[in-house]
Amino acid sequence: MSTALLLAIATASIVILLLLVIKAKVHPFVALLIVSLLVAFATGIPSEKIMEIIMSGMGGLLGHIAIIIVLGAMLGAVIEASGGAESLAQRFSKTLGIKRTVAALTMAAFILGIPVFFEVGFIIVIPLIYGFTKVARVSPMKFGLPMAGVMLTVHVALPTHPGPAAAAGILHSDMGWLMMLGIAISIPVGVVGYFVAKAMNRRRYQLSVEVLENLQMAKPEGVEKKNEPAPPGALMISGLIVVPIALIVLGTLAHSLLSEESMLRKVMMVIGTPPIALLIALALAAWLLGLRRGWSKDKLEDLTGRAIPGSASVILVAGAGGAFGKVLVESGVGKALATTLETLHLPLVPAAFILSLALRASQGSATVAILTTSGLLTTAVGGANEMERVLVTLAACFGGLGLSHVNDAGFWVVTRYLGLSVPDGLKTWTVLTTIMGLSGFVLTWLVWALV
Repeated sequence: MSTALLLAIATASIVILLLLVIKAKVHPFVALLIVSLLVAFATGIPSEKIMEIIMSGMGGLLGHIAIIIVLGAMLGAVIEASGGAESLAQRFSKTLGIKRTVAALTMAAFILGIPVFFEVGFIIVIPLIYGFTKVARVSPMKFGLPMAGVMLTVHVALPTHPGPAAAAGILHSDMGWLMMLGIAISIPVGVVGYFVAKAMNRRRYQLSVEVLENLQMAKPEGVEKKNEPAPPGALMISGLIVVPIALIVLGTLAHSLLSEESMLRKVMMVIGTPPIALLIALALAAWLLGLRRGWSKDKLEDLTGRAIPGSASVILVAGAGGAFGKVLVESGVGKALATTLETLHLPLVPAAFILSLALRASQGSATVAILTTSGLLTTAVGGANEMERVLVTLAACFGGLGLSHVNDAGFWVVTRYLGLSVPDGLKTWTVLTTIMGLSGFVLTWLVWALV
């Protein structure tokens, strides 16, 4: 099948998907499956392999995020029900004021994003976002949009995450320089994202019923239910949120610093995985915020059980997004796009950024876009010096930041938790990630010019 036809099919599939979701009001999960089937048939994928590819795409993604989303939802439900998120939000708001609180949380999200995967970190901070939203009586977008943007920036740019780390290996870039330059450029990119999100938040967005119901569960300020203990302190809630982050960091450090025979290394690598870390945090929250404060076991079971249906929609839609992305990869769209861009013979830094950005838009995964781009550029960077290799790697990484849209599982996680419709998600999240990606590219190219 010709390159032009493959690219036309990919473009048409995204248009059809948007029409199904926006105009026909088809549930995104169903719409994604329908479009995945259409693309598979149109690109000539053998019929006996179509469902295998769809299931592997969905299963591969859900294996990564399903447990995390459910445990994160349960942890958030316990923190919310205890009044802890609001307690922490009130402390911050009184100390800093709302405007400074948004900036402080965005900076905290930057630090949190260094060791923790984007989806995991965002799910961990969702209770905080909701808590601050209730206290400030504003949209969750005010806090959530800049936090999500800066966490994704760190996820694609720093070699503590798989995309940039693997890209450094493929292009033989120095990991230390990649880390230092990645942080140095990600900081101003995060500042750009903060102000862009601030400008976007001047407009009101219609939130989903699920998010509105969640936000309306809060008690009016200053009113306490009878026979209920006072909300837990801000320090305890902060500690519970830090626990999974600390365990994940310790697991990473143990893997790097301890010998393979070390029993401590083996233990820390298990409890430092995101699902186990969240499970430990949930157990601590259940005891400290629930049972120890007088909750019955039945109440705790009911509370955590009711958190599952709310997370099911996020899981299913994200999984279907993974299936769609897998079909696009298997169809050859990514290779066709890469071949087309290679023929343009662009300078290295723009070539890396544009190729990665196009691959990100075509198949959804930032990591796949970064790795594919790096593989295609291995020959081109043959004569580059150490610093040039690092900058080409960073350009590919920032290309993977932009154009997060309907074939990206992260798009659905962010928009569903913030209560955004698909059109509003495209107007905000997609635009924000693209502006931040372009900012990172411009700064990377500027450094290239200076060195």
